[in-house]
Amino acid sequence: MLAVASFSLLAATLLSGAAHAQKDAPAGGIYTCTDARGRTLTADRPIADCSDREQRELSPSGLTRRKIEPTYSAREMAEREDRAREAAVQAAKATDERRRERALLVRYPSAASHDRERNQALSQVDAVIQAAQKRIAELSEDRKKIDEELEFYKADTSKAPGATRRKLEDNTQSMAVQNRFITEQEEEKKRVNARFDEERARLKPLWGPAPSAAAAAPR
Repeated sequence: MLAVASFSLLAATLLSGAAHAQKDAPAGGIYTCTDARGRTLTADRPIADCSDREQRELSPSGLTRRKIEPTYSAREMAEREDRAREAAVQAAKATDERRRERALLVRYPSAASHDRERNQALSQVDAVIQAAQKRIAELSEDRKKIDEELEFYKADTSKAPGATRRKLEDNTQSMAVQNRFITEQEEEKKRVNARFDEERARLKPLWGPAPSAAAAAPR
C-alpha cells in the first residue's frame, strides 16, 4: 500500500514538472520575408530564398522579435563597405559645405557687405598697380637723361662710359620688373573677381530674395 502511494506521488511530481517545463519553454519563431519575385514567404526557420535580403522573426502574436540582415558574399560585403565609405565621404563634404556656407553668411550677411569687401580688395590691388606705374614714370624720366648722355655715343654705345652703360642696363631691367609686376597684379584682380563671383553664387540663395522697392519704401 505504501509502495502504491509512493508511486502515485512520484508520477504526480513528474507530470507537474513536465507541465511547468512545457509552459516555460520559449515559443518557436516565425520567419517572414518578401522574395525577389515579390512573394511573401513564411517559415519556422530562416528562409533560404531570402538569404540575400532582410528577414523578420515574429513572435506567435505577430510582433517583430528581430530583423535578420542578409547574408552577403565576400564580394558583396566589400561592395557594401565601399558604398558606405563613399557615403561617409559625401556626407562629410556636405557637412563641410554647410559649415563654409554658414561662415560666409556670417561674414557677408548681405549683398552690400559682399560688394563692399570686393571693392576694398580690388582697391588694394589697384593701389599696388598705381605705385608700380608711378615707378615706371620715374624710370622713364631717368631713361631720358640716360639717352641724353648716350647721344654722343649713338653710333656705338659700347664706347660710352661704363657708369652710363650700367645705368642704362639697370634702368631697362627695372622697367621690365615693374611691367611684369603690373601684369601679375592684373592677374590678381582677375583672381579676386573670380573668388567673389564664386562666393556671390553661393551666397545669393542664402540671402534669399531681395525686398522689392514697394516693400522697402516707408509707409
